[in-house]
Amino acid sequence: MAQRKERIDRGIKVRSDDVFVLTSWREMLYLAAPRVVPVVALFVLGLVAGPYWERVLISTCMFALLAISWDLLNSAGMVSLGQALFFGVGAYIAGTLNHYLGLPPGLTIPIATLGGGVLCTVALLPVLRLRGIYFAMVTLILPMMIERVIEATKIFGGTEGISGLSTLGSNNLEFWLAAVAVFVALFGFRRMMGTDYGLLLKGISDNDRAVMSAGMNIYHYKAQALFMSSAVGAFAGAFMTHAYQFVGMPVFALDYSMIPIASVAVGGMGTLAGPMLGSFILVPLSELLRGLGGLRVVIYAVILVVFTVGLPEGIFHYLSRKYNQFERWVGVER
Repeated sequence: MAQRKERIDRGIKVRSDDVFVLTSWREMLYLAAPRVVPVVALFVLGLVAGPYWERVLISTCMFALLAISWDLLNSAGMVSLGQALFFGVGAYIAGTLNHYLGLPPGLTIPIATLGGGVLCTVALLPVLRLRGIYFAMVTLILPMMIERVIEATKIFGGTEGISGLSTLGSNNLEFWLAAVAVFVALFGFRRMMGTDYGLLLKGISDNDRAVMSAGMNIYHYKAQALFMSSAVGAFAGAFMTHAYQFVGMPVFALDYSMIPIASVAVGGMGTLAGPMLGSFILVPLSELLRGLGGLRVVIYAVILVVFTVGLPEGIFHYLSRKYNQFERWVGVER
């Protein structure tokens, strides 16, 4: 008799999906643990980490925001290769407002978030009708074009950039703000994707023609998703600008496009939490390998391949399945 592996929901998983969860501390803890543990773990890391690793955690939080924004955009059927566009626009808006107008970070970051979202959305509106690789290529080209324009015209400091910008405060304050921003984006977007509005965005990704046949203007909703994604990316850029007190052409570097995509591949696409988990694996790992010189890239690439091949579904999907289900072998009659 042949055998196959069967997956069955755990009893506590079935019970916690019903109103029974309201009368049992065990079921409530079962539901709360996956949400509370990451929050507590990140804040504990912030308390025990030294100044160097605290800076690494701040960078990790910003890459996590870029990865979450990429996953949100992908959930609406738009594949982006240019998160650096959102990041760079937000960074330059915050940097120029602070340097030339003397506005404090408390104003430059909100203005850069909304302004960056609007500018990036307007810039990409003409290509919203493109799908697949065509939309992705435009998002990849735009940050490269802006980078070359800054280099040629020498505006906003040219190749030297703008330094001496206002800081957000101490490392501790920057970390707490970054951590709060990540969890607000994560839980806010996950909540949104569970509503009818989120289901509509997923429907556009799955079958946009079916959504159009229902009388929905998909380009209107895609523009909204693009604004939300670009605003989150612009916030990350503005925050990093003040954290490092510098803005320059490197903010349009390919790293800000590729690392979020790699984080999504490692963590798990379509979950929003998966990209965050991937960022908290890849960014600190990159810092740990920095001392290896040229071998760093090789080892980093091998680890990425192992994750991608060994767990193509992503770490988050794997952990979620193990948490909610158990597996057993059952006989199959031929």
